[in-house]
Amino acid sequence: MRSCYDFIEKAANPLKFKLRQLEAFQAVARTGSVTRAAETLGISQPAASRLLSDFSKSVAVELFTRKDGVLIPTSEARYLLSEVGRVFDSLNHLEELNRDLKERTAGHLRIACLPGFATALLPKLLAGFLEHRPGVRLTLEPDRPERILEWIIGEQYDCGITDGFASHPAVENIDIPIRTVCVLPKGDPLAERDVLTPRDLQNSKIIHTRRDSPFFRKLHKSFFEEGVELNSWIEVRQFSTACIIINQGQGASVVSALDAEQFRGQDIAIVPFQPELHHRLSILRPVAGSRSLLALDFLDAFIEALKPFRADLD
Repeated sequence: MRSCYDFIEKAANPLKFKLRQLEAFQAVARTGSVTRAAETLGISQPAASRLLSDFSKSVAVELFTRKDGVLIPTSEARYLLSEVGRVFDSLNHLEELNRDLKERTAGHLRIACLPGFATALLPKLLAGFLEHRPGVRLTLEPDRPERILEWIIGEQYDCGITDGFASHPAVENIDIPIRTVCVLPKGDPLAERDVLTPRDLQNSKIIHTRRDSPFFRKLHKSFFEEGVELNSWIEVRQFSTACIIINQGQGASVVSALDAEQFRGQDIAIVPFQPELHHRLSILRPVAGSRSLLALDFLDAFIEALKPFRADLD
C-alpha cells in the first residue's frame, strides 16, 4: 500500500485536481452516495461521478468501498478528508478576509507622524475611524520629520504626517496650509485685542520654532517688514511645546491654529495674527509599493478633520 504521505504529496499538487473535485469527494463521503452528493452540489449524477473518478485518478488510491449500497471512505480517504476540510476552511477564511479588506474592516494601518499629532488630533480621530473597523490593527509612530521621511521612502509606513517637507522622488505629498494664531497667557493685556501684529508683540518674549525652519523665516520676515525686532526667547521644535510653556503663564508665540485648539479653555488666550501666515502641513505616501485602500480612507477622514484649521489662500 502507498503511504499516506505519498498520496498527500500528490494531492497537494494544484495541477492534479480542481476544487470542484474536492467538493464532490467531500459530498460523497458525507452522503455515502454519488446521487445524493450530486443533489447536494446541484449537478447531475454523471457529472458527480466524473469529478469523483478524476479525483481518484489524481491521488491514485482507492477512495471508497461499498457496503450495503453505501459508499464508505477508505482509511486513506479519511486521511484526505481531514486535509480537504482544512483547505475549505482556509478558503472560507480567505473569502471573509477579502470581503473585510474590500469593506475596509480589516487590515493593518501604519501611520508615522509628528509627536504633537500622536497626543492631540489623531487619538480622537482614530478612535472614531476604528469604531466600525473591528478587524483593523493600527501602528502609530511619532518621530521627527527626518525619520518620518526615511520610513516613507523605505515603505515602512502607509502614510506620514509632517512639516517642512521639500520633495523626494520616492515620495508623493499633499500639502495643506494651516492657519496660524497668536497665543498668550490669559491675563496678558494683549489677550484682549481683536488682532495682534508684530508691532504689538515687540516687547513680548517670543517662543518660536527652530531658526532653520520655513515657518520661522516667515515669522521673522513679518517682524522685519514692520520694522520691529523679534524678541527671541525660547526656540522649540514643536508648536505644542510653545503652547505648554505659555499655558504656564510665560511668553507669547505664533503657532498653528490646530495646535492652539488643543489648549482652548485652559490658561491660554488665542488671538488672530496679522499679517496672515500659514503653516504648511504635509501628508506623505510612498510612490512605490501597494496602494492601501484603508490608508486612503484614513487620509480622507484626516483631511476632512483639518478643514476648520485650513488657511484660505484665495
